[in-house]
Amino acid sequence: MTMFFNTLRLALRATLANKMRSFLTMLGIIIGVMSVVMLMSIAQSTTSSITTAISDMGSELLTATVTDENAALSAEDFMTLAEYDAIAGVAPYLNVSGTARSGSEYVTAAGYGVTEDYLAVADISLQAGRGIVPSDLEWRTSVAVIGTEIAEELYESYDVIGRTFTMSNRTFTIVGLLEESGSDLTGSLDSRVIVPLTTAQRLSDTTAISTCYVKAASADDVALAQALTESHLFSLTGDEDAYSVFNMSELLDTLDSVMSTLSLMLGGIAAISLLVGGIGIMNIMLVSVAERTREIGIRKAIGARRLHIMMQFLIEACVLSILGGLLGLALSALGLRIFALAADIAIALEWRAAAGALLFCMFIGVIFGSYPANKASRMTPIDALQRR
Repeated sequence: MTMFFNTLRLALRATLANKMRSFLTMLGIIIGVMSVVMLMSIAQSTTSSITTAISDMGSELLTATVTDENAALSAEDFMTLAEYDAIAGVAPYLNVSGTARSGSEYVTAAGYGVTEDYLAVADISLQAGRGIVPSDLEWRTSVAVIGTEIAEELYESYDVIGRTFTMSNRTFTIVGLLEESGSDLTGSLDSRVIVPLTTAQRLSDTTAISTCYVKAASADDVALAQALTESHLFSLTGDEDAYSVFNMSELLDTLDSVMSTLSLMLGGIAAISLLVGGIGIMNIMLVSVAERTREIGIRKAIGARRLHIMMQFLIEACVLSILGGLLGLALSALGLRIFALAADIAIALEWRAAAGALLFCMFIGVIFGSYPANKASRMTPIDALQRR
């Protein structure tokens, strides 16, 4: 143990004796570690964010979409699905996006024409006011439930109940304000404007519905609810290619598979930088062996064994590699912090990738330092002392 610490002290002294050369040698390792850790951390944080957003939508939620333009289904066609015990709720909706205006302020809004069950089926909460009610659908009223982003942009306040705005040349009265929800795969959830389905149909001049949320009675009924929905749509369209039905669990499984493959691919590409850094370490260690032949000869002449010489140069290579890895980790943490602030997203350092990168650095030090260390240990005292 004493020999190891003495050798480690010598290795640190040799590293610090040529600071610039040592830093340039470590640069490949630093860049490699930064590439691996930052890419893996960004990929993992992005996956977690997307997974959480999908999970928040509910594992019992199905999305049925009619993809054939010739298959024009009505809201009533979808609503008959509610007769099945395995289905707890059905919410067909119609997209009527547009520009919402109030005075001189305006904002692009994601408009949805919905039924009274939409908020419950999609698990959307209100922080003030009410949702769409049956009388709104019956009388095609011009009322709306808006997201917090719309409230902030148009009124700079959440006290919006009773206020009005225009969209698609129609004036709407705000009757409800949604809870802040953030974003999902489709964009901001807080820029939504929800209006009665019948009003949206009049605005868009169509009664055809292409999208519907279907909520299973329980997590155990999701597969049955999906099968029932697919069977129902097939009976209406007569073409299994005219529609699609997917659940959040399938989407999460697909996402996990894709992101895992992507993370491995990114990590593998970034790891190439570490290998290049390892070649740089081997190169500088060979130079170091050539420069220190007399030192090697003197040490052998006074009794140093081959193992001692090999350990000295091998530890020097590992010190360079591990120091480079530690510097790379520190810069990775700083880089992720800056990236998170610039992109306004939450990114956490992926510690498994960091630990793996450090272990790989140690492995690189051993592998690429072995040849120079072995070359140094094979020198005979006479040959080493005669070289200049």
